[in-house]
Amino acid sequence: MRNALLAALLVGASAPLVGVFLVQRGMSLVGDGMGHVALAGVGIGLLTSTSPVLTALVVVVLAAVAIELLRHLGRTGGDPALAVMFYGGPAAGVVIIAKAPSGSATNLQGYLFGALTTVSRGDLVQFAILAAVVPVTVLVLRERLFAVARDEEYARASGLPVLATNILLAVLTGVTVVISMRVIGLLLISALMILPNATGQYLGRSFRGALLWAVLVGTLTSVGGVVTSFYADTPSGATIVLLAIAVFVVSATLVTARAAVRRRRHRTAEVHEHVHWEDCGHEVVLHGDHVDFLHDGHRHARHGDHWDEHDPDHTDPDHTELEGSHR
Repeated sequence: MRNALLAALLVGASAPLVGVFLVQRGMSLVGDGMGHVALAGVGIGLLTSTSPVLTALVVVVLAAVAIELLRHLGRTGGDPALAVMFYGGPAAGVVIIAKAPSGSATNLQGYLFGALTTVSRGDLVQFAILAAVVPVTVLVLRERLFAVARDEEYARASGLPVLATNILLAVLTGVTVVISMRVIGLLLISALMILPNATGQYLGRSFRGALLWAVLVGTLTSVGGVVTSFYADTPSGATIVLLAIAVFVVSATLVTARAAVRRRRHRTAEVHEHVHWEDCGHEVVLHGDHVDFLHDGHRHARHGDHWDEHDPDHTDPDHTELEGSHR
């Protein structure tokens, strides 16, 4: 159980760090594709009686580099590349495992759906080494990764090494998949990359804030899912995913409800023919992080493409009159 909790902690903190850039690129399903490719690597490990973790890592990294090179050369787009991973990985895995020693099919279930109770100390050491690579790389290259994920054409025009960055992101995705396959399973790993980031986008007010929320949610749902699965006697991987979905639904509901309440309290000036500027001659009042203009018993402030009606009562605690504020 200690090994299981530590493995869940490593996965929960690492997966959202990579998933955030996949979400920015609109490639949320690439984690699933990598998971399918990793199945072939696991099959090779079972066939050769070597470490499935290492063989899966090698296969996933090679596939990630090949796919990005194909995309860069214009030979195939994102969807065909994903199709190759989705269908080729399981097909190769099934064929290879069919030639593996007897009993390998039973072991395969743990890689497909997660098997935390079978995580050994040796597995944990491998996971820890791989997990350390992800946050260190993201921390050092976060600005470059964000720029390429946000606008690849602009990044290329700015002189950034787009191909190398995309290959690096693909390799990090593959590493994350390999770390996670014994915790959450190859068929469910993409959920832990994407769902915490979807929750973070609701709760965070900036890219950094959303990422911090994603890591927090990923860690809590991973560890919480392991504890819940232990007492409820349920599969750990599926329990973690269901908990992540529940957190996302609750967060989305609360944020949406809060926004609806704020919209009801938001008063828009129905008629506002006068346009204010620095020298319009009306009194200026500091109101929070902006200024309001006073005229004809009304206090107006520009918000986006419209003017809002604010309470002209000068006793409001959140506004201050500016000295010499007739402009």
